Amino acid sequence: MATSTRQRLDNTVEFDLNGTLAGYWVAALRVITGYWFLHAGVTKFAFIAGEPFDASGWMLNATGGSPIHGFFVWAANTPWLLELTNFMIPVGETLIGLGLLVGALVRLAAFFGGVLMTFFYLGNAAWSHGFVNGDLLGLLMFVTIGMLGAGRVLGLDALLEGTDVGDTRTAKYLLG
Repeated sequence: MATSTRQRLDNTVEFDLNGTLAGYWVAALRVITGYWFLHAGVTKFAFIAGEPFDASGWMLNATGGSPIHGFFVWAANTPWLLELTNFMIPVGETLIGLGLLVGALVRLAAFFGGVLMTFFYLGNAAWSHGFVNGDLLGLLMFVTIGMLGAGRVLGLDALLEGTDVGDTRTAKYLLG
């Protein structure tokens, strides 16, 4: 009796969420999170009080207990990096929000949303009331949306996956 100790790495876990209550719940989470980020991005373009978005104050005043406080101070004092940050946060939030709202490139949007939420979580780091705060819960939302492929339920990713574009394995990892 021979047993194989080889483990296949290409096995994927798939959830059939279409038409289920869980699927509609995941779609609702995707839409709500998309609206949250779209609203956050658009309001940064609105030039509140007549001034453009500026992340330097937040970066310089990031909690001293943050594990990446030094990185934030360095980034805020590096002019080209600060300008890139001031451009990318509103644009990134807007594009992530749009992607989630319409259900297109959801895994890609969730990945970059997770990256932003990680920086927000580590930058706020006001953990006097514990490690769980809104930023961590936002990160958890992006991980959930990306892992479950929330774009396949009432989203454009279901249509995009059905098109014949050649290499569907790569597309399947980006879509969802």
